[in-house]
Amino acid sequence: MNYFMSMLACMVLMLTGCMNQGEEEHMKSQQRSLIQAVESNDIEKVQDILQDSSYQLNETNDKGQTPLLIATHKNYVEVAKLLIDAGADINQQDSIQDSPYLYAGAQGKTEILKYMIENAEPNHTVVNRYGGNALIPAAEKGHLENVKILLEDGKADIDHQNNFGYTALIEAVALTDGSELYQEIVQELLNYNANKELRDNRGKTALDYAKEMGYTEMVKLLED
Repeated sequence: MNYFMSMLACMVLMLTGCMNQGEEEHMKSQQRSLIQAVESNDIEKVQDILQDSSYQLNETNDKGQTPLLIATHKNYVEVAKLLIDAGADINQQDSIQDSPYLYAGAQGKTEILKYMIENAEPNHTVVNRYGGNALIPAAEKGHLENVKILLEDGKADIDHQNNFGYTALIEAVALTDGSELYQEIVQELLNYNANKELRDNRGKTALDYAKEMGYTEMVKLLED
């Protein structure tokens, strides 16, 4: 009897081990499948995965990027919308402190940015690796439409200063070519009462930079 009981116990352990191994293999096969679908812009596959409410939407790759951040990088608008609707975190940062929201603002992913603002909750205490919000790089990189969207939303601090003391207004002058596009951005910021008196870590205002760089039109805007 003891012999048969022992054999039975061994068989149960073997079967349990096989089942556990099978479950592990299944989990491994599922891991990062959403990331792979997003990278391929496979909308049908993304939709299929999102039907599983237990799936980890904010899984990450080896760079700490979530599926939504990847979709934002590649400007896969429809995939990004599906992920946002499913509750993907727009504020989760990767290994270099980019979040989907910050990246969309900084890199001109206008349609995705607008959808995030309308359908999710940006966390404005989350800053990029330079200590800036979404508005500062949007202004510096010349993404006028993003600047307008962020200003109209009104929740990003227009006078936020990054690690260098730059505001959106200072960067729109000091780190640009002073062209008509940047003149428009400066005007938009001034329309929303950006503080012209703030100084960066070098003690300079936006007007100081405009004069120093010979940006006559910007000087006029800032002196009005």
